[in-house]
Amino acid sequence: MSQTILSLKDVSIYQENNLIVSDINLEVQKGEFLYFIGKTGSGKSSLMKVLYADLPLKDGEGTIVDYNLNTLQEKDIPFLRRKIGIVFQDFKLLSDRSINENLLFVLKATGWKDKSEMDAQIHEVLEKVGMASFASKMPHQLSGGEQQRVAIARALLNDPELILADEPSGNLDPQTSIEIMEVLRTINANGKTVVIATHDYALLLKYPAKTLKFEDGKVYEVVQKAV
Repeated sequence: MSQTILSLKDVSIYQENNLIVSDINLEVQKGEFLYFIGKTGSGKSSLMKVLYADLPLKDGEGTIVDYNLNTLQEKDIPFLRRKIGIVFQDFKLLSDRSINENLLFVLKATGWKDKSEMDAQIHEVLEKVGMASFASKMPHQLSGGEQQRVAIARALLNDPELILADEPSGNLDPQTSIEIMEVLRTINANGKTVVIATHDYALLLKYPAKTLKFEDGKVYEVVQKAV
């Protein structure tokens, strides 16, 4: 039985008071893999910010992981974000602490208390992205691709229902981009819903999936057969 993870109806996206993209209608089911594609400034990242409640939903109706974006209260945002894993283009790792301490920081901030459980969870998510042997290293000791793998591990810490990846390969060379996509595809194959915003058409050709194209203030669905 399908389960709707994300639903948008007649949604318009604004940056400050400027309309960027309008009439977005979308349903994403549990386990889907989906792209938002379009040029920089086309509204992809702004929509991502609406989805994780960094920007308010001003026009239209939206629900995500059982939260109503229209009626979402500020106090509910941390709980929403526990059910969503967010991967950013610039990694956003804390530079003054090790990889292990970066992930420990997130678990403590989201209510984990038991030290042995936290250690086990950190090891598990680092294993999933092939970074378990790097736990004691500092971010500056890692390559861009390795930092992005850690960022994906961080997104998995609270076993989210949905992964939102905003230009996850934007700062990476082509080969490393492919490696990061392989990680995200594997996560999807294991049952997680994954939504990726990108302007890299090469990724779509290599890993075809359902695609929404952002262009000229509108959104068009481009249906591709998934591999």
